[in-house]
This record gives sequence, structure tokens and C-alpha cells, in this order.
Amino acid sequence: MAECCGQPAVVKQIHHEPCDYYAFGNKIEAECRDYERLLAAGIRIPAMIAVDRTAERIVKEYIEGDTVFDLVRDGKPVEPYLVQVREMAERAKTAGLNIDYYPTNFVINDGLLWYIDYECNDYSDEWSFENWGIRYWSWTPEFEEQLKGK
Repeated sequence: MAECCGQPAVVKQIHHEPCDYYAFGNKIEAECRDYERLLAAGIRIPAMIAVDRTAERIVKEYIEGDTVFDLVRDGKPVEPYLVQVREMAERAKTAGLNIDYYPTNFVINDGLLWYIDYECNDYSDEWSFENWGIRYWSWTPEFEEQLKGK
């Protein structure tokens, strides 16, 4: 958390941990490119306020609210947001993208669902909301496994 122009903001520091199953390439450039792709697709995301490519930092708008993960964990209904995430999924698919449907990446603010991550990839049915993301949007064995790991 940070403050920018008197408003709360989020500072994301790019990190470079090894990952056996995914090659990231230039992460800061990928974040900037993905931000533009998400905007063009009409996905509701926080504004990118600033980028420091040398230090690999992004400053973005802070969206206050509970995450979908919080709602599921606390036994609160997520059904009101399923329509919105499916609309996002359709917009993403139409643009040839998948977003990361993991529920910590979605914040509810004033009844609106925000995708707060900038990560997106080329569309693959395997990683769509209905085939992957939905598994974590209710109290499922997959969700329980995540709770055990936290």
C-alpha cells in the first residue's frame, strides 16, 4: 500500500522466483502489455498510475473491498458476482485472452467486481472460468486445499 496524489494506491514490485511450469520473459513489459490488452477487452481493472521499468515497479489504483476469496472463506454468497465474472470471461475470450480467475484477484467495490491483477494469457479453454476458475469460487475440495496451504 502507498499513497499517490492523496489517494491510496498499490505498489507492485516485480519479483523473479523460479517457476518450473511457466516462462515469464520480461515481466514488467508483460504487465504493461497485459494492462493494455485488458483495457482493450473491456475488463474492469484498476488504473495504472505509474511504471518504473528500471526498478520494475508499478503503481496502480487501490480498489477497496473484500475479495471473492474472502467471501467464499467466510461463507458469504458469491452468486451475485457470477454474472459479472462470466461477462468478464466472455469479453476476455472474445479478445483471445484468459485472465487469472483465482478469487484473490477479484475485489467487490460498491457492487462491482474488479479484476485487480493485470495478468492475462492467450485464450485456452483449459484455463477458462468454467473449466478452471469456477473450482475456486465456492467451497470445493480445491478451495479447501488452498486454505490448508495458507
